[in-house]
Amino acid sequence: MKNIAGIILAAGEGTRMKSSLPKVLHPLCGKPMIRYIVDNLKALGIKKIAAVVGHKADQVKERLEGVRCVKQNRLLGTGDAVLQTAKIILQDAKIDTVLILYGDTPLLTKETIKKLIDKHKTTGASCALLTAQLKNPTGYGRIKRNSGGKIVKIIEEADASIYDKVIEEINVGVYCFDKNSLFEALKKIVPDNEKEEYYLTDTIGIMAKSNLSVESVVTDNMEEFLGVNTRVELAKAESVMRQRVLDKIMRSGVTVIDPDNTYIEEDVEIGRDTVIYPYTFIESNVKIGSGCSLGPFARLRTGTTVRDNVGIGNFVEIVRSEIGAGTKIRHQCYIGDTVMGKDVNIGAGTIVANYDGRKKHETVIEDNAFIGTGSILIAPVKIGKSAVTGAGSVVTKNNNVPAGKTVVGVPAKILKR
Repeated sequence: MKNIAGIILAAGEGTRMKSSLPKVLHPLCGKPMIRYIVDNLKALGIKKIAAVVGHKADQVKERLEGVRCVKQNRLLGTGDAVLQTAKIILQDAKIDTVLILYGDTPLLTKETIKKLIDKHKTTGASCALLTAQLKNPTGYGRIKRNSGGKIVKIIEEADASIYDKVIEEINVGVYCFDKNSLFEALKKIVPDNEKEEYYLTDTIGIMAKSNLSVESVVTDNMEEFLGVNTRVELAKAESVMRQRVLDKIMRSGVTVIDPDNTYIEEDVEIGRDTVIYPYTFIESNVKIGSGCSLGPFARLRTGTTVRDNVGIGNFVEIVRSEIGAGTKIRHQCYIGDTVMGKDVNIGAGTIVANYDGRKKHETVIEDNAFIGTGSILIAPVKIGKSAVTGAGSVVTKNNNVPAGKTVVGVPAKILKR
């Protein structure tokens, strides 16, 4: 895939989202929707990726590490947007193929993208595009074919006649072009349409008139071409992506007792034979070992690592912490910015107070420590190996508990036996 460049169109204002956040940055299972497109391209080995940005371009650029961003200063249509990338695409002699996608179609899979690329390569077409058959194609551009079945043009909804609107084959909006053919066609498009914009889709008709081959790949998965333009569509996409994440996790050997009431974001790693009970919420960038038990009503936040055979029970929240193997945190606890060793027991109602009003501090709890019910540990503090805090103890900051010692009281002091 070294000879392929990817172009992601992400310059639109997304006015129907009614949001101060650029549309393509709205999170989907914990990740900005445009990142799904970028990650799919990278997974396919496409390294040269350009994103055409416009509305709040700086915000979008910040979230697209490793992607060359090109600004479209005036929103003159998708054809004009692609032309903005001409300098960086045309000057690279190694690139002969251009893949174009939209940043608001996060459900498109890398398998479908690969099918399109393969069709383009095997047929030698100037363009291969993704299409679908819909009984109700309202809102989509229509694929017009001649009597021989060849694609001759794409007709946008706004410009479609009553005869065009009965066509059920629609343009999904994913294209694989021969580089030179693409940019030659882009020079010829004119804004003679309802919106007075330069349509990328007009390149198809230009190529067909020049007797250049245009091929297609048909997808029957309606989920893949769901574009996210409103909060309602965002919720639909969230539901689809959440199910994909859960399916992937369960196929890897994890038991999810009630998938309909379990929320797991993208980029979560969970080992085999872990059991997840209902109403558990696991955010992105969480790693969980094998043989664990999580929930019900547990929340694991970003930056948390849980080793093997850990038990995390109901109403437990953990953030930016490492939990050692065999540790048990069963009931109503908050654990923040903590490094916890092996076989630790955390009693019900324990709070690790990691925030002093200005900054967050770390707590260390070493192997085999026993934290009594209702204990409060005020960071920064260290609980030594096999140390014990009595029920209701408040261990104040920097008053470390030595290994093997027991502390009780408010503030906690070493118990002399």
